[in-house]
Amino acid sequence: MSHDPSQPYPTYPWQPPAPPPEPAPHPARHRSPLGHHSDLRILRSAYRWQRRTATLTALGYFTFFLVLSAYAPSFMASSLTEGLPTGLVLALLQLPVTWLAIAVYEHTARRYVDPLADRIRKQSEVDARREAAAR
Repeated sequence: MSHDPSQPYPTYPWQPPAPPPEPAPHPARHRSPLGHHSDLRILRSAYRWQRRTATLTALGYFTFFLVLSAYAPSFMASSLTEGLPTGLVLALLQLPVTWLAIAVYEHTARRYVDPLADRIRKQSEVDARREAAAR
């Protein structure tokens, strides 16, 4: 009779038996955790694109206006119509360009970003319920 090294050697006959081995862990989940989920990466990139587009639209036009003011003062002082300088028209166009940037931001949010965020939120709720039921 040989001795199994994984089991303690009973020094005394009244020594309690070794505890049973721990159960095997549950099989791996079919999905990766939410932080590594591909939908979350898609959401981040959509939101990043949305911010960049809106910011570059507003700041790009404003920078264009400043560059023209600094390096083309004669162009900015020229008149489009009698008494209305080009610089004033371009300055007044800053407000509609900002509104356009806001409209693009809201449109892309409603069309692309919000549906992705809703889908991820619903999936995380389902995952939380599933984990709570498994416990």
